[in-house]
Amino acid sequence: MPINTEDEPMDVYPSAIEKQMQRFYQSLNERDRRRYAAVEAVRLGHGGQDYISRLLDCDPKTIRHGLTELESEDGLPTVRQRKKGAGANG
Repeated sequence: MPINTEDEPMDVYPSAIEKQMQRFYQSLNERDRRRYAAVEAVRLGHGGQDYISRLLDCDPKTIRHGLTELESEDGLPTVRQRKKGAGANG
């Protein structure tokens, strides 16, 4: 069942997509959850923060914190996930 209410002007995701988003969100660490929620909220535009907050069951402050991190170069560390050369073929 979609989260949208009648007073929201934006289009919402179909129920199947909402469920996928919720499962994906739960698989992320705390920092990545904030950022993912922020990106989705911005993508939706007006009303996006409220919709995503309800959909992902996160505080709107979490989304604002994620937005701040994404807008700040300090909030985007470039930590390697693999050792150098670990993904190279050859």
